[in-house]
Amino acid sequence: MEEPDVSLSTSKEAGRPTRRGARPAPVKTAGPRPRSRKPAFTVRRGLAIAGFMAPAVLFVAVFTYYPMVSGSQMAFRNWNLNDLTDTSWVGIRNFQAIFRDPVFYTVLDNTLIWVVASLVPQLVIGFAIALWLRRRFRFRGLYQALVFFPWAISGFLIGILFRWMFNSEFGVVNDLLSKAGLIDEPVPWLAEPKTAMAAVVIANIWYGVTFFAIMILAALQSIPDELYEAAELDGAGKVRTLFQVTIPYIRATLALTVLLRVIWIFNFPDIIFGMTGGGPSNETHIVTTWMITITQQGDYGKASALGLVVVALLMVFSVFYLMATREKKGARS
Repeated sequence: MEEPDVSLSTSKEAGRPTRRGARPAPVKTAGPRPRSRKPAFTVRRGLAIAGFMAPAVLFVAVFTYYPMVSGSQMAFRNWNLNDLTDTSWVGIRNFQAIFRDPVFYTVLDNTLIWVVASLVPQLVIGFAIALWLRRRFRFRGLYQALVFFPWAISGFLIGILFRWMFNSEFGVVNDLLSKAGLIDEPVPWLAEPKTAMAAVVIANIWYGVTFFAIMILAALQSIPDELYEAAELDGAGKVRTLFQVTIPYIRATLALTVLLRVIWIFNFPDIIFGMTGGGPSNETHIVTTWMITITQQGDYGKASALGLVVVALLMVFSVFYLMATREKKGARS
């Protein structure tokens, strides 16, 4: 009588040795995945969500969207505080009054100078400060606090401060320049058109450097140290590392920061009002300061029309800027 073959064989299904001729052990298959514990959406749950969101939506609607709509419709009406008996619909007459006013084109030129002359030094100086603060050194936290301090001060207060500094009679700027032998007589900084624009731009540069330093420093701290180590091993110098490692890595942050700062400077009348009030002879007026001046004169219709022009200009600029700075597919986001 033959003895049964008891040699071992491997079952492909079970993955473990079995007796030849014996049935393989059943394979345990994974059971159905447990269902998500996410609660089903019900009418009661939807009403609860709507109830929690209602205060925020109401607040935004009352204090943001209603003023926007109300102010926009003023641009198409004869809305003047000097005569509220006639608020009739005038169409685009307020816009025509703006474009026919020669002051408007002077204001546009001043706005362009104000934005460009303020933005470029702010970006360069802020970037340099951020690179310096990224390094580890003693009392770095104290220096960061000193650098970020101007951002906590009111822009109008800074304007008043710089107005005293640029005063032609007892300002500290003329005093320092005189002691350094750079001027022989006091310079009327805020009384001359060219020097007045230069003075307000200098004040805005001092104020805005902090914004770039904060944003760029936050982006720099996200760069892995391994990238700098690899660049050093490849023999890259500081300048090459800056333009091939640092700037490409934080490119998206730089683009967004520049866009936000352009919009901010364009709509930032505080320093100008604190220093010159738009003078002398409208030579330091920008679009927003001129709009406020028109509002103070009581012509709300014209001021609202100018406000819509500002919104349109910023929207067009933002679209073209984002298209120009959009990264190609496969590039770092």
